[in-house]
Amino acid sequence: MTPPDCPDQPQPTEEHLISDEAIRAELDFELQHPDRSLLTGPRSRLRELATLGRVTWDLVRAFRALHFAGPAVTIFGSARTQPGTTYYELARRMGSEVAKLGFTVITGGGPGIMEAGNRGAREAGVRSIGVNIELPFEQHLNPYVDRSVNMHYFFTRKVILVKYSYAFVVMPGGAGTMDEMFETMTLIQTGKIRNFPIILMGKDYWQPLMDFVYRMAESGTISPEDPELIFFTDDCDEAVAHLQRHAVRQFGLRKRHLPKPKSILGESGMPTPARG
Repeated sequence: MTPPDCPDQPQPTEEHLISDEAIRAELDFELQHPDRSLLTGPRSRLRELATLGRVTWDLVRAFRALHFAGPAVTIFGSARTQPGTTYYELARRMGSEVAKLGFTVITGGGPGIMEAGNRGAREAGVRSIGVNIELPFEQHLNPYVDRSVNMHYFFTRKVILVKYSYAFVVMPGGAGTMDEMFETMTLIQTGKIRNFPIILMGKDYWQPLMDFVYRMAESGTISPEDPELIFFTDDCDEAVAHLQRHAVRQFGLRKRHLPKPKSILGESGMPTPARG
């Protein structure tokens, strides 16, 4: 049987051609930040190898910085939340209450909700960690962290924010916060990590999202029990009780022996938490 002829493809007109100027502008854009060149398709083998080296170095530095952090809770939330606002103060109190349970507080290290979480831990006299991201705008390390590590890539940063934590507190935030929450939920849902508690705080803000989560369950796109992975509250006391039941007791965290630093490897333990 003779295959049918392929139809003639329309030829691009001059207005649809990509100009040399546009190509140069795209290359300039990619070179401004390593994340951009990473996500632009195949490149030379040498550049791909250099990227692998940088990704590895990102993770190695973070592993060394947080190896002695102990059981931790990560607080996610917007970098744009201003001090003194309702959600900033809620995150600040949660940072303090989480610290009083004996957890190390980990945040993304920036301003806003992240600053509030670190600040609450500082005020409770417990060490606090920031896993910062290098951005051309908005993000800077807040002054309340006792140890920090700067990451080049968002995906390596998310690995670290999840790796050392036994629970996750999600405060109001934007696309990045939703990304962090749903990736964590997916890891639990698929059995990649244990069934660690996710506490979603900010009912007025997040109620439409929770409605949609239940809609997904009703539509069969997630399992009927998946919404129960999220504990939805604005009450710090309820959140603390949930952490005690589903993190402290479930995993016996107070009995866990922490690794000791080895000076021969240039390791140092966590610093003594600052006060005030």
